Amino acid sequence: MKRALITGITGQDGSYLAELLVEKGYEVHGLMRRASTFNLDRIAHVRDRVKLHYGDLVDSTSLHNVLRNVQPDEIYNLAAQSHVRVSFEMPEYTCDVTGAGVGRLLEAIRLSGRPTRFYQASSSELYGKVVEVPQTETTRFHPRSPYACAKAYGFYLTQNYREAYKMFCCNGILFNHESPRRGENFVTRKITRGVGRIVAGLDKRLSLGNLDAKRDWGFAGDYVVAMWLMLQHDTPADYVIATGETHSVKECLEVAFGHVDLDWHDFVDLDPRQIRPAEVDMLQGDASKARKELGWQPKVNFKELIAMMVDVDVELARREAHAR
Repeated sequence: MKRALITGITGQDGSYLAELLVEKGYEVHGLMRRASTFNLDRIAHVRDRVKLHYGDLVDSTSLHNVLRNVQPDEIYNLAAQSHVRVSFEMPEYTCDVTGAGVGRLLEAIRLSGRPTRFYQASSSELYGKVVEVPQTETTRFHPRSPYACAKAYGFYLTQNYREAYKMFCCNGILFNHESPRRGENFVTRKITRGVGRIVAGLDKRLSLGNLDAKRDWGFAGDYVVAMWLMLQHDTPADYVIATGETHSVKECLEVAFGHVDLDWHDFVDLDPRQIRPAEVDMLQGDASKARKELGWQPKVNFKELIAMMVDVDVELARREAHAR
């Protein structure tokens, strides 16, 4: 039985990855920060099949202790301060967790002496002010936020440990991936949650920032399969994971409100405060390498994804309204 350690196991990607690995017969361990409240909702359905450990990417001692106790065959580093807008307000913390935290974890793996395979969650935000469309593994980075800068540091550290120490380290440059488990401060979930609350009569309006931004949106459940495939490959490498399609925030609004037979123009307000200091206008990935070398391809398309999220959020909002 293989042992896997997932940092960020309580997040969207961590929960889907935990499900996948449990189904594949892994002994699954998760790293979680100590807090006064528990945030285990996303993994509640697999909680009895995963082992949780307290630790933090800003604390080297906790990482060394967890690696010594778990002795994992695979590590998936999904932990981060992952909200781009928040990274402008908390740049130092973002860089410490999202950037330097990768170095602490890689060094802990190196010092453990085990042939542990390592996956680093990189991001399409690395491309930022894009120089070509679509973006591939060879496209030059131009990060446009403290979050993206921290991810760039983690990306190059992962490459460096692979080259300097011959460690099995992979970067997954994942483009935007969503689900009903997405955090409520991310635009797709903000939209589908807003639709649900409007349908249930809990809210009348929805406020958003830049409606013209375009993203390559996929389903998180599809993307964690790519993470796993990277660590099963014969040789470590870096891969873009994307659908190859681009949709604007306006398109997302049209699909989400249209799914419940509403016109988004009647409910959406523009809020300049939600616009980033440096915007990323358009991202579109080319996952040809992953399709060819890993045999990966997405299964859920954009409209199916948004409809899935709306259905869940409408049900959640109706339950909330009924409980009042």
